[in-house]
Amino acid sequence: MKIAVIKETMPDERRVALVPESCKKLIAAGISVTLQRGAGADAGFPDQQYVDVGVTLADDAAAALRDADLLAKVQPPTPAEAEMLREGSLLLTSLIPSRNMELVKKLVQRRATSFSTELIPRITRAQAMDTLSSMSNIAGYKAVLIAANELPRYFPMLMTAAGTVLPAKVFVIGAGVAGLQAIATAKRLGAQIEATDTRPAVKTEIESLGAKFVGVDTTESAQDAGGYAKELSADFYKKQAELIGERCAVADVVITTALIGGVKAPRLITGDMVQRMKPGSVIVDLAAPGGGNCELTEPGKTVVKHGVTICAPLNLPSEVPYHGSTLWSRNLTTFVMTFWKDKQFQLDLNDDILKGATLTHDGKVLHAQTRDALAAGG
Repeated sequence: MKIAVIKETMPDERRVALVPESCKKLIAAGISVTLQRGAGADAGFPDQQYVDVGVTLADDAAAALRDADLLAKVQPPTPAEAEMLREGSLLLTSLIPSRNMELVKKLVQRRATSFSTELIPRITRAQAMDTLSSMSNIAGYKAVLIAANELPRYFPMLMTAAGTVLPAKVFVIGAGVAGLQAIATAKRLGAQIEATDTRPAVKTEIESLGAKFVGVDTTESAQDAGGYAKELSADFYKKQAELIGERCAVADVVITTALIGGVKAPRLITGDMVQRMKPGSVIVDLAAPGGGNCELTEPGKTVVKHGVTICAPLNLPSEVPYHGSTLWSRNLTTFVMTFWKDKQFQLDLNDDILKGATLTHDGKVLHAQTRDALAAGG
């Protein structure tokens, strides 16, 4: 099997799908790897490091893909890149089908078997393939650094000759991987932290990191079978809005990470809540790719509204490209090696992981939600 890695063309994307250490492992297993020249340069991996482990270099994307059995990427392929796929070949990347329906149609036309990394089920066997968790860790870490840079005050408590400086108050909404990493990073910087989540079960995790859990008492199940937060009742959201409004009003920094199903951002912070926040406070909205948790968020921009700085980064893992690439590469390599047996990729669609991750195959859409959306005119 031949794996192709091409240079990411999305603006500001600096990661690469496979790094040299992963290529070495794949090649040792009998898989050949071809890399478009310069694909890893922005992440800190020059071509020579790939050559040293046995990777073949190609001058451009078309040359890399010419005989490829599998294309490994970070971002979804462009229409032109999808057109280059050999008919019936494999694609392994993040596809987020609800946002890329035209691409799904193109993959069906190419009869490509596409695996969407965010569809990999959250089960024990698949933990080492979980790109969402890997990248969310980076996002949570960077979110706090952004907030610390924008906030016009210290994070830690300091005792100085001029008097005591009290610690910044940080409020984290959502205690998934990104939220927990944000709590841990803010704690390391000396902040006083509160956090909330629709899932009361995460209270212990929040408190173990040194934060105070604040939440709404509920008997509703807040988590779906895939391990993601799900939508709840109107009564729950009313009580949650009251709590969030109260905590935002006293916070110096608010970091939001809430996504439903891993892609849809519920609106949790209204314009009125922002208006009640302290002048100079900061919101970092990590749900910006899904539209944002804050009503005043402008995805991809940093704006000031009612004296509050609202940061809405779209791709924080790309700002840590070396480790972002390394972790992504390890996730993809684990996926490939898990199904690499007898010198071939075993496409067993009855396997729980492959069944969940496969978006398209043999000219059909296998992912039920995407198939339904397309049938409805998506």
